[in-house]
Amino acid sequence: MSEQEIRRIRWRLVLGAEDSLGSLPSQWQDRDTAVGFLYDREYGSNRNVRRGSHSQGDRQGSLDPSQLTVPDWINAVHELFPRKTIERLEKDALERYQLEEMVTNPEVLSRVQPNVTLLKAVLRTKHLMNQEVLALARQLVRKAIDQLMEKLARQIQSPFTGSLNRQQRSFLKVAKNFDAKTTIRRNLKHYDPQTHRLYIQTPYFYSRIRRQVDRWQMIILVDESGSMMNSVIHSAITASIFFGIPAIRTHLCLFDTAVVDVTEDCIDPVETLMKVQLGGGTDIGQALSYAATLVDNPRRTIVILITDFYEGAPIDRLFSVSKQLIESGVTLLGLAALDEQAEPNHDRSIAQHLVNMGAHIAAMTPGELAEWVAQKVR
Repeated sequence: MSEQEIRRIRWRLVLGAEDSLGSLPSQWQDRDTAVGFLYDREYGSNRNVRRGSHSQGDRQGSLDPSQLTVPDWINAVHELFPRKTIERLEKDALERYQLEEMVTNPEVLSRVQPNVTLLKAVLRTKHLMNQEVLALARQLVRKAIDQLMEKLARQIQSPFTGSLNRQQRSFLKVAKNFDAKTTIRRNLKHYDPQTHRLYIQTPYFYSRIRRQVDRWQMIILVDESGSMMNSVIHSAITASIFFGIPAIRTHLCLFDTAVVDVTEDCIDPVETLMKVQLGGGTDIGQALSYAATLVDNPRRTIVILITDFYEGAPIDRLFSVSKQLIESGVTLLGLAALDEQAEPNHDRSIAQHLVNMGAHIAAMTPGELAEWVAQKVR
């Protein structure tokens, strides 16, 4: 097949312009059906609404004779398209067209790729799941969380590991502390001229300067309203990683109009996230009041408030408690976003009022937050 013909077929798939661009070869027809199942929802009165959502017998996604169901569509997508295309189709299915079967049907869940998009969909629909589906969803959540943990752990732990001390040796044989220059110089006597090989009898390693810090207390308050989904996910993971840093005693609390202290689950972000109840009102003042009861040494305490600052309760309480915390010596950091994009969407007037009181307001990635905290506790 010529490059021109392939280009025509691709345009045909994108535009669905069967009359003007001709019919598809048989090998491309299934792809066209799969694409149409999802993106035909853009047309007509049911635009952006899953067709057949009220009836088992009407479960279809297009006018195509194949009458695809969601499980059939998932199977077809995984067989017909490369991985990157699959991820885009699944993302659109979840975020644009709200195909809830993808996170409520065991057959479907067994096929989808664990990723942040799926994780968010599971958290939004877990209340609809029976125990069988919920158990499978929990496995997918764990896989998605493990991927994020692996990505974020080094960023968050790095500011707390200490700097290399090149004047002192270490018996801790860690690859990143390896002193290649000293090792080669001190093992030159083991060089074999016949084989032209240097035999290392004794490797040498740098030590690290231990940062002398008092144990700080960090209280993380996370607004679990639906608009804060990305921040909720990254907060749970970030808190879990902070929990393992000896210099910091970490608390984690979720709040809407009530406060739930999930510090006991902090070591396992999956358990934390499965307790999230998205939506509802927002009482930031109450969350800060609860944080105040946890403070032991104000001058060694950081309260991290992760919220969009859209307060649902009387605003005076929020300002009053914030003022008390700041005046006592607590470091108050308000984050309008904590995720990889760090793009804030928040009530700027409330945020500015807190800044005027002495609070710090920002939007950060988890790595930036770790750097900021490390600067404070040094």
